[in-house]
Amino acid sequence: MNEVQDIRALVFDVFGTVVDWSSGVAREAEAMLAPKGYNLDWVAFAHRWRAEYQPAMEAVRSGARAFIVLDALHREMLAPVLAEYGVRGLSEAEVTELSHAWRRLDPWPDVRAGLARLRGKYVIAPMSNANVALMVAMSKRGGLEWDLILGAEIAQAYKPMPAAYLSAPRLLALQSQQVMMVAAHAYDLKSAADAGLSTAYVHRAQEFGPDAPPKERPAAGRFNVDVDSFTELAETLGA
Repeated sequence: MNEVQDIRALVFDVFGTVVDWSSGVAREAEAMLAPKGYNLDWVAFAHRWRAEYQPAMEAVRSGARAFIVLDALHREMLAPVLAEYGVRGLSEAEVTELSHAWRRLDPWPDVRAGLARLRGKYVIAPMSNANVALMVAMSKRGGLEWDLILGAEIAQAYKPMPAAYLSAPRLLALQSQQVMMVAAHAYDLKSAADAGLSTAYVHRAQEFGPDAPPKERPAAGRFNVDVDSFTELAETLGA
């Protein structure tokens, strides 16, 4: 795609793009369940939980149920996974604490430095399916400094619905193309581009864990910018 011009704001996918969800959820599950005597494949547990993500949101996107925040969906999604793995006897408080594993994920090593540089030139915000409380907790823990928080709860729509992406230019009083969506997922960027946003792909080869096959990179030229890190993104955009 052509080089972008007049970008005023960057909005970021979070799970997989900003933070390492696979290793983080596996770590949190092990921390709670191993002391109770469970010896699971923790990465597989994390991935099985994540597999409930799109079906849970699709019920909202389709109108089958009213909008519900991601923290609540994460808790609902956890129940069948615990049952499948034979985990029993957790208190309600323990289930809630484990469901908040998604609040306690580590940013990729390049993220804090890259965001600091980008924030010096642009308005930056998460454009996540996460709810505000989840993003605030994650950001405080991980040292992520945003100008504001955008995303599904603000728009009352889960990505990849156009309303989620279009909430950013609307709330920031910008033209759609002046907002750049940053993500490690081609489907997310395609939907953002369809909504008129500019796009930046950041390759996270090990999103699914260090022992998983590296993710394939989308074909060159699909998005306005294609980089390997947030620091490279800052360099590319002159920040």
